[in-house]
Amino acid sequence: MSDNLIEQPQVQTKILRYTIGVGVAVFLAALIDWPLAFVAPVFVAKFLIDKAELNRETIYELLIAMLATMALGLFLSNGITQYPMPLLVLVGLMMLWGYYLFTDPKWNLFATILIIAVLMLPFMAISNPGISVFLATGLASSGVVAVAIFALVHIYLPEDRKQFKGYQPSPLTKQQRWYAAFRAMLISFPVVCFFFIFQISEALLTMMFIALFSLMITSEKSVKLSAFLIITNTIGGLMAIAVFGVLSLVPSIFFYTIFITLVALLIATQIYTKPEKAPIYATAFSTVLVLLGSTLMSSGDIDSNMIVRLIQLFLIGIYMITVSFFLETRNWKFLTMQP
Repeated sequence: MSDNLIEQPQVQTKILRYTIGVGVAVFLAALIDWPLAFVAPVFVAKFLIDKAELNRETIYELLIAMLATMALGLFLSNGITQYPMPLLVLVGLMMLWGYYLFTDPKWNLFATILIIAVLMLPFMAISNPGISVFLATGLASSGVVAVAIFALVHIYLPEDRKQFKGYQPSPLTKQQRWYAAFRAMLISFPVVCFFFIFQISEALLTMMFIALFSLMITSEKSVKLSAFLIITNTIGGLMAIAVFGVLSLVPSIFFYTIFITLVALLIATQIYTKPEKAPIYATAFSTVLVLLGSTLMSSGDIDSNMIVRLIQLFLIGIYMITVSFFLETRNWKFLTMQP
């Protein structure tokens, strides 16, 4: 089956597009190293999987996300972080809105970027309000670079032209979308409040992972999905260790780029020739990019940073399984999705 698929020109184009896109993003992030540069390859990989076609609506959605990020950074730099309770209420409301938008195919990427910005910028701005603009600029820059690469690889590696008829409407009703959003909040917001109150900056990555994964486990089979996330993140963590070990032998930007591009080629081949297992490979590779990027572009002992991030990943899995099991065993009416 996979051999037949890989021979199809359309599949080969997608594999090549994914490989080149991720490779270029990794090279630019490592070479220029702007604030939060490691996010750019993660965005590119996600954009190319989640948005299969280049169209005006996709570019519009992504650019709106960048503008919203900058606006949020400017807003937070004006001192609202001095009032913890109103700040947490604002963060919670924006997360809820982001979760609701996430269930709409037209706005799911915007919602992803919004949730990242809503968590990262206020969290870092509490100790230093001025840093919110700095980080917002970095996050927006990563987004702009990712959008540019996304557009270019589609332009220079096009598929058969198809008439874009707009995004499919959400398969969920409004009531079901709000149900999923509230359930995701039950999972993520307690952790967000804990980290915000105690300002555990080392666990920022943990908080963001939990927030982004929370919406994925809002179905009735959330324990199984949590186990799926643990498996994929474990695979990603093991891959990150292996890749990190190879990269430590040749500490060069060019070797780093070439090696990650080869890994991206292998992952892309699996994603596009084995569609039924694509979520496993895509999630695992995103984990690799986040772990490697945030480790290699951070200051301090790189080996220790990698260990800390792997421990955080392990704790995320434990938390997801525990909360999912707790929610599934409750008989609360508001946790029962209405048809």
